Amino acid sequence: MSQHSSDSGLMTTKSQTADEATGLGTFGGVFTPSILTILGVIMYLRFGWVLGHVGLANTLLIVTISTSITFLTGLSISAIATDQVVRAGGAYYMISRSLGIETGGAVGIPLFFAQALSVALYTLGFAESVVRIFPNLNLTLVALIVTVLVTVLALQSAEIAIKAQYFIMAAIALSLVCLVFGHSTEPTAAADSVEVGSVGFWEVLAVFFPAVTGIMSGVNMSGDLKNPSRAIPVGTLAAIGVGYLIYMLIPLTLYFRADPASMIADPLIMRRIALWGDSILLGVWGATLSSAIGSILGAPRVLQALARDGVIPKSMRWLGKGEGPNDEPRLGTLFTLGIALAAVTIGDLNLIAPVLTMFFLTTYMVLNVSAGIEGFLRSPSFRPTFKVPWILSLLGAVGCISIMFLINAVATVVAAAIVLGIYLWLERREIEGTWGDVRQGAWMTLIRTGLFRIKGPLDSKNWRPHLLVFSGAPTKRWHLLDMADALTHKRGLFTVASVLPEGSRDVGRQEKLEATLQDYLEKRGIQAFVRLVTAPDPFQGMKQLIEAYGIGPLLPNTILLGDTENPEGRDRFSDLVAQCHQARRNVAILRSSPEQFTLVQRRPARFRRIDVWWGGLQSNGGLMLILAYLLRTSWAWRNAEICLKLVVPDAAAAESAEKNLEGLTESLRIGAVSQVIVSEGRSFDEILLISSQTADLVLLGLATPDAVDSFTDYYAQLQQRITPLPNTLLVMASEELDFSDVLQKE
Repeated sequence: MSQHSSDSGLMTTKSQTADEATGLGTFGGVFTPSILTILGVIMYLRFGWVLGHVGLANTLLIVTISTSITFLTGLSISAIATDQVVRAGGAYYMISRSLGIETGGAVGIPLFFAQALSVALYTLGFAESVVRIFPNLNLTLVALIVTVLVTVLALQSAEIAIKAQYFIMAAIALSLVCLVFGHSTEPTAAADSVEVGSVGFWEVLAVFFPAVTGIMSGVNMSGDLKNPSRAIPVGTLAAIGVGYLIYMLIPLTLYFRADPASMIADPLIMRRIALWGDSILLGVWGATLSSAIGSILGAPRVLQALARDGVIPKSMRWLGKGEGPNDEPRLGTLFTLGIALAAVTIGDLNLIAPVLTMFFLTTYMVLNVSAGIEGFLRSPSFRPTFKVPWILSLLGAVGCISIMFLINAVATVVAAAIVLGIYLWLERREIEGTWGDVRQGAWMTLIRTGLFRIKGPLDSKNWRPHLLVFSGAPTKRWHLLDMADALTHKRGLFTVASVLPEGSRDVGRQEKLEATLQDYLEKRGIQAFVRLVTAPDPFQGMKQLIEAYGIGPLLPNTILLGDTENPEGRDRFSDLVAQCHQARRNVAILRSSPEQFTLVQRRPARFRRIDVWWGGLQSNGGLMLILAYLLRTSWAWRNAEICLKLVVPDAAAAESAEKNLEGLTESLRIGAVSQVIVSEGRSFDEILLISSQTADLVLLGLATPDAVDSFTDYYAQLQQRITPLPNTLLVMASEELDFSDVLQKE
C-alpha cells in the first residue's frame, strides 16, 4: 500500500513571510554551531601530532585539501538552499526533495543515528578529560550527567542552547588567543622514544579530516531559522572560511614553539605553550560540549522530518510532533536522549565511531551529487540564487568518496551497505511524496542521449523483441501479457495497447484509465507501458498505433496479437497482419485460451516442451528459434525443452536431415534437440497433430501476405489446421534483419 506525504506536514507554526518570520539568525543559527563543531577536539589534541609527523608544508597542504572538500560541499549546500524553501530536517530535507524520498531516507536515518550517537561520543570525551584532572570521579557517571544536562538545555529551546554556545565560543576564543601569545617549550623526556615521520601523509590526512566536518550542525537547524535560504549559505561558508584561517594559523604557531617529537609525544602540547595553560582545557571542554549541543539540537530535527514524511514506521510517527511557537521536537529530543544514554552506558564507541564518520561523509557526498545533477540537467525548476558550476559539485563528491576510503575502507563498505539496505527497504514500501525530484529529469536526459546514439534499427548483436501487445481488456486476455512478459523477462520492452470506442472517453479520463492499468500491471509484477487510443473501430485504432507509436528509432519491432475468434472479422484481421508486414513489423499470433495458457504456466518444469516446426534458418525459422530460446530462459518457462521438428518424405532424406539438424542445434547453443519425422505418405496436418499433441507450446511459421493469393483464405485454412493443437504461436518475420545472424556468430 502506498503512503503519501506532503510538504505541508513539515510546515511549522511560524509565518513564512519575511516580515513576520521568527527564529534564529545567520550568526546564531548557522555560523555558531558550525564553527564550534569544526573547532573541535582534534584541533586541540591532534594538531601537534599531525605537524610532528609530516612537517609544516604538508600540514598546510592537508588542511587545504580537507577544507577544500568541505568548501565544495558548502557550495553545493548553498546552491540547494537558495533554490528551495528549506524546512525542518536540514540535509535530509534537501536530499529527499532533490533525489527522492528513498535516497533522502537512506541517508537521513543513518544521519540521525550518527548524530544521536555523536552526543555520547562528545560527552564521553568531555568526561574523560575531566577524569584526568579529577581521577576520583567516575567516567560513566560524569558522562551520563553531562548528557542529561545538555539535553535539558536543548529542551528549554534551541535559542537558549545557541546562547549557551556563545559562552563556549568565548572559551575557545580565549584558548586560541592564549596559544598565539604563548611561548616556546623545551623538549619532553617522553619525546626521546618517539619516531618522527613514522606515519605517512594519507594516514595523517585521514586522522585530521574529521576536524573540518561539522557544517551539518548549522544545516540541521533549518527549521528554526528566520531565513534558511540566506542563513545557510552565508553562515556555512563563513564558518568554513574562519575555520580554515584558524587551522592555517595554529601549525605556524606550533612549528616555531615546539619540536616535532614533543608535539607527537604530548597530546596537550598546546597547554604547555599557551600563555595561560588551563585555557586549553577550557577550550577542550568547550569543544566537546558545543559539539554535543550541536548534535542534540540537530538529531531530533532530522527525526522529526523523517517521521512527518512517513519514512520511519507508522508506530513511530509521534516523533514528528512539535511543540511551542517554534515547533520544537521535544519528543524527538527525549528519544535521542535515550539512544545517547544507552551508548554512554556501553562506554566504548571506538568500534562504531569510524562508521559514524562515514555517515556524515556520505551525507556530504549525496549533497554534492544532488547539486551536481541539478546543475548538469539545468531543469527550468532549478533556479538557485547562489549558482555553482556542476563540475565543482562533482569534484566535491569524488573528494568525499576518496576521503572515506582513506579514513577507513572497511567502515566505508559497512556504511554503504547500511545505506543501500535502507534504500531498498524504502523502495519496497513505495512511499510517495507530493514533491517532484530530480530523478525523472536525469532519466529524461539519459533517454535523450541514448535515443540520439541509436543509429537506425538495432543490429543483430543487440536485437531484442520490442513488443506492441494488442490485448484489448488485459483482464480478459491476460495470457497475451504472460507471453509478452516471458519473451522480454524484464530486459526487453513491451507496450500493452487497447482501442477504446470513439467518443467514449475524454482525454482526462483516458489518462486516468491508463494510470489505473499501469498500476494494475505493476501490482501483478508486469513491467510494461500502457497506451490507449480512441478510434471508430478496433482495427483502425490498431493500424494507427502500428503507424505512429514509438519515438525516433525506438519503435516496436514485433506485434503480438490474439487469434481472431470471429469469422466475420477475418478479412480485417488479415489486412492488419498485411499492414504489419508492410511496416516491417514482425507478427506473433497466439492462439490459446487464458485458462489453457495459465495451466501450462503452472505445470512443473519437467513436463514442458516447446515444439518448433522447422522450415530453415532463414526467414521465420530464425525468429521462431529466438522466441523459443527467450521463452526457455524466462522464469515461467525455465529449462523447457526446445524440440526442432522437420518432416521429410523418405528415410534417405531423413539421414541427411538428421545430420544437418544436429550440427545446427550444436552450433546454436540454445539447448534444442532435433527430431526428423518421415512422412510415410501421411499429410503434414496429421503428423503435426500427432507429434505436437503433448507439447506445451507449438511454434509455426506464417506465410507473408504477398506470398499467397488470398491471405484471408490461407489464414482460415491455417486456423482449421491448428484448432486441435495446444497453445500455438504463429510467427512471421517481417523486419529487415537476418535473424540467423542473431543466432550464429562468425
